[in-house]
Amino acid sequence: MFKKFMTEFKEFALKGNVMDMAIGVIIGAAFGNIVTALTENFINPLIAVIFGGSSEDGVSVGGTFKIRGVSFDYGAFISAVINFLIIALILFILLKAVNKAMTIGKKPVEEAPTTKECPFCKSEISLEATRCPHCTSQLETIEV
Repeated sequence: MFKKFMTEFKEFALKGNVMDMAIGVIIGAAFGNIVTALTENFINPLIAVIFGGSSEDGVSVGGTFKIRGVSFDYGAFISAVINFLIIALILFILLKAVNKAMTIGKKPVEEAPTTKECPFCKSEISLEATRCPHCTSQLETIEV
């Protein structure tokens, strides 16, 4: 039973989609670190400059405020939201590019026709028809 389980797990784990997903997660984590560094080193100081105030009004330069001794770090929250939006935008753009690249080499699949034209009245009829339902003409049967 364990051997069957391990065989099934091996088939699952080595499928192309699972491996692609694993690579995507690793790359996503690395990209997340880059975006986190961007927000911590550039966006957080901007938030501190924009929303920062003096200690007289209860707002510190770091993007936090205190109520009854409890510190609320709204700068970190705004930073996390911006971090998420940057990652979501980049992933959306990458996904659109990958989907576009996947369709470049593919030709559209043409469906087999299901109708034909009556040679006498020029109306559209079924391929299997031996007599036209519009003009009742006897049609030639084509051997396929």
